[in-house]
Amino acid sequence: MTQNTHNPIGSLFVVNRHRMATDGDGVTTLVAFHGCPLRCRYCLNPQSLETQFECRKVTEEELNEEVRIDDLYFQATCGGITFGGGEPLLHSTFIRRFCELRPDYWRICIETCLNVPLSHLQEVAPFISQWFIDIKDINPDTYQQYTSRHNQQVIDNLRWLASQPGMAHRVTLRIPRIPGFNDVASNEKSQSFLQSMGFSKFDRFCYITNISPPRG
Repeated sequence: MTQNTHNPIGSLFVVNRHRMATDGDGVTTLVAFHGCPLRCRYCLNPQSLETQFECRKVTEEELNEEVRIDDLYFQATCGGITFGGGEPLLHSTFIRRFCELRPDYWRICIETCLNVPLSHLQEVAPFISQWFIDIKDINPDTYQQYTSRHNQQVIDNLRWLASQPGMAHRVTLRIPRIPGFNDVASNEKSQSFLQSMGFSKFDRFCYITNISPPRG
């Protein structure tokens, strides 16, 4: 996706207000972008992939004005904006420009698969209070079977985050148990690998799905 760096346009499929304890501290507003580099078997937001989905097209100034309605909630609870999707880092220029407009006391969180070029991380990293990174599985074969993509870029980006002073403690790594793809032992191996990189915050859970797992 090519962005106009003078007036970035965001393609949004939802702006969800008044969220608590789901994607950041305090009261948050989720801003979810259309588009993702992965094709996960159990995608949580398949509408973010639908080519016929009617996205909202907004500028960073328009989004800033829209979400300011909850400024008092953000101040009172140390909350703010969570960018998700789809894959928000595909819209890094939009996010950076938005962050330059918003009040400094708004916390900015991001929910990402991290499978994007490093330049996208570097553009937004100075503004991010908390990263929620969905690892899927560190095993490259499992990752590719589930997402249709390689995970080397994810690992390289994690190494970059871990190398930045004070950044690792802002990262929560989501390690799911995915029916038909991995198990508890796989989760343990993923967590051990990530701990060796310097990360310490993990969210372990199991996907709940009505879709039948693939047969081996």
